[in-house]
Amino acid sequence: MEKHKKILEYTLSSLLRRRYKNLAIITVFSFIVAALYSILFLTHSLKKEALTVLKEAPELIVQKVSGGRHDLIPTDYMKRIQEIYGVGRIIPRYWGYYYDAITDSNYTLMGINGTHVLHSNSKDNENYPSPIPLPQGEGARGRVKDVFSDENIKGLKLLNGRMPSNRKECAIGKGVSDVRFTGIDGEIFLIDSKGKVLTFHVVGVFASESAILTNDLIVINKDDILELFGMPSDRATDIAVEVYNELEIPFVASKIREILPDTRPIMKGEIIRTYETLFNWRSGVIFTMFLGALLAFCILAWDKATGLSAEERQEIGILKAIGWETGDVLELKFWEGIVISFTSILTGMIIAYIHIFFLGASLFAPVLRGWSVLFPPFRLIPYVDLYQVFVVLFLTVIPYVASTIIPSWKAAITDPDTVMRG
Repeated sequence: MEKHKKILEYTLSSLLRRRYKNLAIITVFSFIVAALYSILFLTHSLKKEALTVLKEAPELIVQKVSGGRHDLIPTDYMKRIQEIYGVGRIIPRYWGYYYDAITDSNYTLMGINGTHVLHSNSKDNENYPSPIPLPQGEGARGRVKDVFSDENIKGLKLLNGRMPSNRKECAIGKGVSDVRFTGIDGEIFLIDSKGKVLTFHVVGVFASESAILTNDLIVINKDDILELFGMPSDRATDIAVEVYNELEIPFVASKIREILPDTRPIMKGEIIRTYETLFNWRSGVIFTMFLGALLAFCILAWDKATGLSAEERQEIGILKAIGWETGDVLELKFWEGIVISFTSILTGMIIAYIHIFFLGASLFAPVLRGWSVLFPPFRLIPYVDLYQVFVVLFLTVIPYVASTIIPSWKAAITDPDTVMRG
């Protein structure tokens, strides 16, 4: 143990003698590691956030497809879906996206009140609020808040005010309130599909605590959203279907395709996989941005693997001449590689953690979140996948240590006199 301790002490003194060279290597190494861990931390934190919200998504969404595109669905389809065994509540949903040229922002509009729910065990209709829309064709925005039902929205805390109960009333998200400089008792002006200006009285503003769900949301009366978008009264945006037994969801989806061939049933599991694919693709985009830096690091490691500097070769020759064994030299270089690589790994990991979870991922968030102007600021929940941490360790530490040991081994097995002569 005393021998190994002395070798370790000599390793540290050797690193300090070449402090500037080693500091440059640690800086580049730490930058690469910080970039990799930032991508992984941000991607998986957003995935976890998305999966948490998606727990409240409807088991099944039914859309009408026309020409391969999402179209308005007739509410009469609810009666045919009602006949399928295992189906619970069937809820038509009224929602859409609205581009506001004044603020260059996109809003999510949802219609509530006066919609109808069909129950599989009853032919009677009852008033029931529609759920918030699931984003269709807007997957690039990366928004996961739209899957909540209106029951959840009613349970969310309002900054002040109430939910709309009459025509031309609305409740707005904090982001909409900020960009429109309005609040309770204020007004929102929206232009309908015919170019007519509709004025809505603001009766509620959602709290900032619920910004991830409601930041760009405007909740209005169902009849108002039909007027705004010019939708027929016998059409809905899509239909949410409750399935009592989750194991029967694929069966219900197949039956819907059979009896309504012009529809596209979307299961919650498919939605979750779509979001996972989306975040994986966007993390790949960011990774590509740093490909040049990764290549630079690979060149640095390759340069170390193909030869030592004259000073390092002379040092190894002197150590061999004074009695060091080849194994001792390799242990020295092993500890040098370990110290530099682990210092870089820890430094990069700390930088990535601070960047993602304390600074809001300011460098990468715009790419992963999407282009929505009103995407709310929020603090990500720390989520670290230990498997990926060890994968990055394996892909960075082992190659670097190997690139340190291999040329040192070649010099250590050479005659010391030949090594010192160069």
